[in-house]
Amino acid sequence: SFSAPTEFTSSDAEYIEIAFDPNNANKCVICYRDAAQSGYGKAIVGTVSGTSISFGTMEAHFNAGSTNRPSLAWDPDNSGKLVIAYSDLGNSGNSGQGTAVVGTVSGTSISFGSEVIFCTGETQQTAITFNSSNTYVITYRNEGNSNYGEGIVGTVSGTSISFGTASVFNSASTATNQVAADPNTANTVVVAYSNAATNPSTGGAAVGTVSGTSISWGSEQQFASTETDWVRMAFDPN
Repeated sequence: SFSAPTEFTSSDAEYIEIAFDPNNANKCVICYRDAAQSGYGKAIVGTVSGTSISFGTMEAHFNAGSTNRPSLAWDPDNSGKLVIAYSDLGNSGNSGQGTAVVGTVSGTSISFGSEVIFCTGETQQTAITFNSSNTYVITYRNEGNSNYGEGIVGTVSGTSISFGTASVFNSASTATNQVAADPNTANTVVVAYSNAATNPSTGGAAVGTVSGTSISWGSEQQFASTETDWVRMAFDPN
């Protein structure tokens, strides 16, 4: 059963993503694209109490420009800390560059550090997962590199994030993808994706191994031979 819905914005929200804070019970953050305000990237803090949810009074901009498909991940080792990754379609003349920003939650409000570009080519289908020890893995389709699927490691320090060198997990046209870290095996992630180079677009997956600020990928393993799209995945923490 469900409680009555609670509106978190009166604007036109698209590409909505939500995740709970692993360190603060009943606290979550929603990020989305505000289509009614030039596609700005926004986020808001939600608090669950019983069968109801309430929201902070201010939606914070993490990108004051057109934003495509934001994805967020919390740091379970640092209370109130998260990273949002997205394709920046409009800020400061960017044309879909892959961008990330560190968010800090305090009470019912969220603030952001400076935006950092992780891919200078046009990116699509951005996904992010926390890895370990202040590091995250971001996967995406790089339209500036023949639509290949790529992954990159980001390291958070305070309210800023820096990146290593990207590596290719699928050297062919890649559609939707999702990345998840194994909570029981340090520095191991899996990316699952739709391989658009085949006809039909098959489902593939690959294991990524993080070493410092670099990531390497094992061979692709096909999990679906039929038309595959909107791939999602999650590890069992137990």
